[in-house]
Amino acid sequence: MKLVSTVQELQSEIQHLAQGRTVGFVPTMGALHQGHISLVKQAVSENPVVVVSIFVNPTQFNDPADLERYPRTLENDMKLLEPTGCSIVFAPNAKEVYPEPDKRKFNFGKLEEVMEGKHRPGHFNGVAQVVSRLFDMVKPTKAYFGLKDFQQLAIVKNMVKQLQLPVEIVPCAIIREESGLAMSSRNELLTEEQRKNAAVISETLFKAKELKGQKSVQEITDWVTETINKNPFLDVEYFEIVDDEQLQPVKNWDEDSTKVGCVAVFCGKIRLIDNIVF
Repeated sequence: MKLVSTVQELQSEIQHLAQGRTVGFVPTMGALHQGHISLVKQAVSENPVVVVSIFVNPTQFNDPADLERYPRTLENDMKLLEPTGCSIVFAPNAKEVYPEPDKRKFNFGKLEEVMEGKHRPGHFNGVAQVVSRLFDMVKPTKAYFGLKDFQQLAIVKNMVKQLQLPVEIVPCAIIREESGLAMSSRNELLTEEQRKNAAVISETLFKAKELKGQKSVQEITDWVTETINKNPFLDVEYFEIVDDEQLQPVKNWDEDSTKVGCVAVFCGKIRLIDNIVF
């Protein structure tokens, strides 16, 4: 496994290793956990060459304090990646990714007007900027994204379509801690007590799935919000039940689409997201 920090090194390494074979790519912001590692392992099982990028992208943070707080743990990340069979770790600085300021504006229509897009203006434009830049540098055959960031996955698929990029997007299952809490780099910022209480989020989502046959969409929406908010450590920013393609709120269970319940919750100052497919 080789660590590189420039596009030139990255591309010459890929060329040397790939020689026409497929390249798998896992873009990350570091502070890796077993959720990331599961993506890397899947990529390794499907491609002879796998690149993992570690880059905390400034253009997708609309809160400077959140960017400042985001954990950076390259040494530990390398230790976790070593046994996976990953070929190249690409850890560039901001100047390498953005030699010039990226002024591109993407239009994702309704996709970016709900949930994360509504509460974090500009966030998905930043995601599209960095992912398209990284795709351009790595030129992967397949790229792997976790289903925890459900809306982000929809945005990336849309961007790939808009830009007509020759890359297959592979969605990967949510990996959870023993308590049920969805694995996230942000979990590292929680105190032990907060982490214990944050498990209420997934607990409530699993229960909501069981209640689907007994309650309407609106009743489930209200119930999830109230149940999580009852916990003094937690504060729901949004919970919405949406279709899995356009991510628009659904009114009835019998609408013809797969329905996903997406939630964002503050645990102290730490913002956690999760979702469940109904």
